[in-house]
Formats: sequence, C-alpha cells, structure tokens
Amino acid sequence: MNTAEAKTLPDEHGHFGPYGGMFVPETLMTALQHLEHEYRSARKDPEFRKELAALLGDFCGRPTPLYFAERLTEKLGGAKIYLKREDLLHTGAHKINNAIGQILLARRMGKTRIIAETGAGQHGVATATAAARFGFDCTIYMGAVDMERQALNVARMRFLGAKVVGVTAGQATLKEAINEAMRDWVTNVRNTHYILGSALGSHPYPMIVRDFHRVIGDETRRQILQREERLPDLLVACVGGGSNAIGFFYPFLKDEGVKLTGVEAGGDGIVRGRHAARFQGGKLGVLQGTKTWLLADDDGQIELTHSVSAGLDYAAIGPEHSYYRDSGRIDYDYATDDEALSAFRALAEIEGIIPALETAHAIAHVIKVAPKMSKDAILIANLSGRGDKDVSQAAEILLSQE
Repeated sequence: MNTAEAKTLPDEHGHFGPYGGMFVPETLMTALQHLEHEYRSARKDPEFRKELAALLGDFCGRPTPLYFAERLTEKLGGAKIYLKREDLLHTGAHKINNAIGQILLARRMGKTRIIAETGAGQHGVATATAAARFGFDCTIYMGAVDMERQALNVARMRFLGAKVVGVTAGQATLKEAINEAMRDWVTNVRNTHYILGSALGSHPYPMIVRDFHRVIGDETRRQILQREERLPDLLVACVGGGSNAIGFFYPFLKDEGVKLTGVEAGGDGIVRGRHAARFQGGKLGVLQGTKTWLLADDDGQIELTHSVSAGLDYAAIGPEHSYYRDSGRIDYDYATDDEALSAFRALAEIEGIIPALETAHAIAHVIKVAPKMSKDAILIANLSGRGDKDVSQAAEILLSQE
C-alpha cells in the first residue's frame, strides 16, 4: 500500500479505492453534501478544534491511560501486553469521541434534533449524553432484540432524556435500527442531524467517524513512545462497523513495522447465518449507503448474522477496512462467541477489568497470539468499552455452563 495515499483517502467522491461512495436517496444528497462542507470547514477552524479538545478532556475524560497488563502478560508468557483504556471514558466506551464531535457539527449546521441508531447501546448512550449536554431533542433507534439484551443501556438513554424506539422488523438488531434511522432522516432532514455511530454508511460518515476517533491512536502513539521509547509490534482491536479499530489504527498506517489486526465476530463458527465475520465468506455489495464487503447470498440478499455481542453482529464492514484488507495493510481474524466469553472472564479474573463483549473478541485474539510472540515484543489492544452492560447476559451464559 502507498502509505502517503492513505492520508488522502477518501477521494473527492468519498471512495476508498473501489469502496465507499454515496448510495442514498436523492433526498439526502444535499444534507450529506452540507455535512461534508461543514465538517471540512470545522476541522480547519481553531475555535471548533479548541472546543472539541476541551470537551474531550473535561467532559469525556481524555486522555485515556495506556495500561500495562502485567498479570496477563505473565500468564500468557509472551509479548508485553498494553491496554488502551477507552473503557474509562464517560459513558463507558470510545463512542463518546464521535458523538461529541458530531453534536458540535449539528449545532454548527443549525440543527435542532438528533437521531441515531445503536446496537449494543453504547453509541445510543453516547449520543443521548451529547444531546443532553447541548439541549437537543434526541431519538434513538434500537432493534427489539438488542433492547432486551442491553436493557441497562436502554434505561440509561431514557434517563438522559432520549426517546428510544424499538425496531421489530427483520432480525430486530443493528441493521434494522439503521434502516429506521435513515427513514426518519429522509422525512425530517431539514431540522435533524443523524449521528451515525460507526465508520460505515454513505460518505462523508466513514471519514468523519474515523477522524473523530483517531484521537485513540494519536494518544496511544505518544504514550507507548514515552513508556517504551519505541512503537509496538502489534495493535489489536475488535471490528463491527469498525470505528474503534480505524481510529486506533489510523495514526500507525505508515509504520510498516507495526502489524494491525482487526477481530470480527465469529459467532458459532463460520456457518452461514451464524456469524458476522464479513471477510470469511462475504462479498462486495452495497448496504445502507456504502459499497463494501458484506454477508449476502448469491442473489444479493443480506444474510442473517449472529454474535453474542450486540455491537458486532452487523452484516457489513466499514469501507475503509475493506480497502486496507485488500492492500494487506490490516489483517483480519475472528473470534467465536465461546472464545470471546472465555476472554471476558479471563480479563476480569486476571486483571480486574470487565470488558465489553465486543472488546472481549479483541482480547480473545490477544490470548491466542501473545504466547507465540517474543517477550521483547509489544502488543497493544484497544479496550474499546467496559462490560457493565454485558454482565447479566454473560452471567446467564457462563453460569449455565458451570
């Protein structure tokens, strides 16, 4: 991959090579073009950048620590393992970085109402939090299945003043929630801004979400250089749509000595309809505004997905991830439900940190690869969220196995 090229992507049409673009109804084209214009203007505006930095610090809790997982390192007997502690952010996950950035854009554009989709609920909570902080009316769309398994986050959103709308169509998970949010936006585009929660969807969202999350990687780079006086050998992050991963990886793309690995949801194994690992049997297609790698049948119909994690069971992956997978710059693996649950328990018992089930997929990969690495090697995993929201679900599964 031409690493200089990576810094100029997406191109002027919103493409990452063959991926990305704007596949939306005509009704939304003006809104998306306006959003791109305001974003490009905002990121050059010193006042916007100053306010964003202040909010990320004082309201959200940045910078997050880079924590040396001493006992896990000892237990696995290989690479030194560090954890980037996004779980310590306000609301409990990385999602607040993007929500705060986009709420400032919404205010800049004169919008008065916010909508969002959510799967595991963390983006919904972050959006509701940002809307409350700035006094916006807020509606969150969430699949009925996800509402049941993420009841704590539903309650949090409602306490924050958001209206949570359950979606019962299809699998009643993240894909359907996005469909409903898009329908709302088409109808109310003049006064409403849609805070999309991952690095997917139509241009300019993959670019905007990546840029608001690159603070994760920028901090990690500074912190590891201060601690170890060199860059890491491997970065690991879970990948659903791909927001935490692309933000974590982006500042390291030009560092060819740093290996980057994204971990998808393997569900019950790579069996059709029982996983969400798009790079394991997926294909090129268009879904919800973007051309990317997705799970579909031979007729182009979107396949069913499954993951123990509500935040990873989406049928498509962000277009920038597809581009870097093709170029070979980022490797992608998967962890099954069983591996993620085992990692969930292991990190809790060994390090005293309960990770989100999404994050546990990354930890499962760490547990697999760290023992094979030299003791001089450095591995950093992005701890994208904390597991409070998943404790009831994990307890029900794990305790039933005892």
